[in-house]
Amino acid sequence: MEAIYKSRLYQTVSATKTDYWNDSCSVEELTYAVEHGAVGATSNPTIVLQVIQKEMDLWKDRIIEMIQQNPTGSEEEITWQVIEEVTVKGADLLLPVFERTGGKKGRLSIQTNPVYYRDWERLAAQAVHFDSLAPNLQVKLPVTKAGIKAIEETTYRGININATVCFSVPQALAVAEAVERGLDRREAAGMHTDMMSPVCTIMIGRLDDWMQVLMKRDGIRVDPETVPWAGIAVLKRAYALFQQKGYRCRLLAAAYRHLGHWSELIGGDIVLTIPFEWQKKINASGIEVRETFFDPVDPAILDALNHSFPDFRKAYEPEGMTPAEFDTFGPTVRTLRGFIGSYRDLQALIRNMMLPNPDVRE
Repeated sequence: MEAIYKSRLYQTVSATKTDYWNDSCSVEELTYAVEHGAVGATSNPTIVLQVIQKEMDLWKDRIIEMIQQNPTGSEEEITWQVIEEVTVKGADLLLPVFERTGGKKGRLSIQTNPVYYRDWERLAAQAVHFDSLAPNLQVKLPVTKAGIKAIEETTYRGININATVCFSVPQALAVAEAVERGLDRREAAGMHTDMMSPVCTIMIGRLDDWMQVLMKRDGIRVDPETVPWAGIAVLKRAYALFQQKGYRCRLLAAAYRHLGHWSELIGGDIVLTIPFEWQKKINASGIEVRETFFDPVDPAILDALNHSFPDFRKAYEPEGMTPAEFDTFGPTVRTLRGFIGSYRDLQALIRNMMLPNPDVRE
């Protein structure tokens, strides 16, 4: 235990307001994270696919059993049965945290079907179903035009949301306002909100990725050391506005690309959702654990980003985009395409177990 107490992540969560989650529902990875102070976890189609592939020895027999027990089930139905069971198994590992904190922490996020990003009613209906699976699930909804509507409606229904596919200040503000409307409606109807702990993810590394794409696509010349600050700058600005407006939604930083996505965000009342490989790198680093969240981003870096990247201005300025523009923002399109692709790949994996290749002898 002494090694755990000395780990960088344990020091982060024990000495500051910053929480951390495991960016996976893998049993092995989540067990390590909880030991080092994690109080939550997350999943998405990409993560579930990776978990099944990595822990096939734990899941193969169970998936085959699901297929045999549901002889009329489609590959899509079996795929969602698998997603739900993987998620609930991960949530069980967090149940002691959930119970210890009175439901304020210890949740695992399950993501709605990424193909529903244009249909708020399907998103909301699936969120209601997910909420019934375990007491400590959080439901991920995309920050698209339709997703904003779903966030308000599901919050009103008492579901803890985790807004995802979000990369910008205007998206985060739209989420916070939708959550406030949902909470206000619940309170006006005499329903409780004390067990609500909504979060809004900003995928800071994916915004950085988009800046890299634009540099190559549009021939933008800028100091390469500038780009890794884009997501950090956006998160810090969104946080200041959340505090100023008193929003009841908490911010979460995701999509790690470098150690600064941890070391420059220590001390804020936020969540850091960290992939297992980056948890290992953080704990093995020699970086001092100190509160850095309220250190401003170098004005010269902000000037360079604002001057060189119109899409950074869209992401950084509170009115940089309208909800109608969220769906066509570069990082949104790339991320939705990735999630939908992983979902199809997961379906293909299930299909191969339902219809094994007869040309290959196992």
